[in-house]
Amino acid sequence: MQRIVESIQRGAKSGIDACRLFHGRGHCYSGLEFVSVDWFSPVLLISLYKEPDAEWLAQFRDAISLFDKHSDIENIILQHRYLQGAPSESLKGNIAGDYYAVEKGLKFRLNFKANQNVGFFLDMAECRQVLRERVKDKSVLNLFAYTCAFSVVAAEAGAAKIVNVDMAKGALNTGRFNHQLNNIDSRSVSYLGHDIFKSWGKIRKYGPYDIVIIDPPSFQAGSFNVKKDYQKIVRKLPGLLNPNGQVISCLNSPDLSFVFLRELFSDIGGFTEKQVIATPASFPEADADKGLKTLLFESTST
Repeated sequence: MQRIVESIQRGAKSGIDACRLFHGRGHCYSGLEFVSVDWFSPVLLISLYKEPDAEWLAQFRDAISLFDKHSDIENIILQHRYLQGAPSESLKGNIAGDYYAVEKGLKFRLNFKANQNVGFFLDMAECRQVLRERVKDKSVLNLFAYTCAFSVVAAEAGAAKIVNVDMAKGALNTGRFNHQLNNIDSRSVSYLGHDIFKSWGKIRKYGPYDIVIIDPPSFQAGSFNVKKDYQKIVRKLPGLLNPNGQVISCLNSPDLSFVFLRELFSDIGGFTEKQVIATPASFPEADADKGLKTLLFESTST
C-alpha cells in the first residue's frame, strides 16, 4: 500500500500529461495485482479489479485521505471494476463535471460516471506517437475506433483522410466532440457506426488506405471474440491497403501472446513485421505476453 501512496506522491502534479501512476496489473508488485492508479490532472482515478477484504479497503481509504489537502488533486475517484457496471465513488471532490485527458497538447473527454472505460487508453501512448510520426498526407482506417483518440492524433498530424468505424454510436459521438474540442477540421474525417463484419463493402468504398489500425476488445458479447474474429479482419487487409500500406495491430488479451499476432499475418502472407511498439514504461509487465501487445506490419504486395 505504501508503494501506491509513493507513486501518487511522485506523479500527481498539475500541468503534466495524463499517465498511469501505478500498474499493479502487470504482476510486478506482489499482492497489488488488482490495483491501478491513473492521473488525469486534476483527477486521480483509482481502479480496483477485484474486491479487496474489508480491512485492506479501510486502510487504503485512510492512506488515500492523506491527499485530501494536496493542492494539485481536486478529485479522487475510486472505481470498483469488479462490480457490474463498474460503479465509481468520489473520495474527494465531485464525480460530476467535465474532465479531460491531456496528451501532447491534445484533449480527450472523459466519463467517470457511466462507463467501465473512461474513454481514453493510457497504454496506447506509444501507438499514438508511432501514428503521429507516419500519418502526414496518408489515408487512415481506424477500426474499433471507440472515442477516436487515434483519429484526433492522425488529423492533428496532417492525415489526408480518416475513417472511424465502431458499432458504439455513443462512443463515436464522443469522438466527434474530441475533434471539435481540439479545433480540428473534420471535413476529411468520417464516422461509421456499423458492425465491422457486416460493413466491409462500405469500408472498402472509402479506401484504399495507407494505414489501418486494429484495436479490438478482447471479448465483447455478441460482437467480437478475439480468438475467432481477429483473423477475419487480417484476411480483409490485402483488399483494403494501398501498396506498402501499414497496419498497427493491437492485442490486449492476457491469454494470447505475440505469437498469435505473428501467425495471423504469416498465414495470409504479404506482410513484413517492422516494429514492436513498446508499452509505456509506466505499464511494467512481469510477462510481456500478458500485457498489451502491438506490432507494426507493412504490406509487401504491389
